[in-house]
Amino acid sequence: MLNRAPECASCGKEISGNDVVYVKLRYPKMKGFAEVKSYLRNEGEMLCETCQKSR
Repeated sequence: MLNRAPECASCGKEISGNDVVYVKLRYPKMKGFAEVKSYLRNEGEMLCETCQKSR
């Protein structure tokens, strides 16, 4: 499925709108881009707030 909701990399909880998330990713080489959500989903590792606090 192409447009599936992002999930926490630790617990697998679905990330939804207005949730606080922490994203680990490399700083991009690109100068500018419009698809921020897609970039975060494809290049980042998302953690929900609960998992981040327990680390």
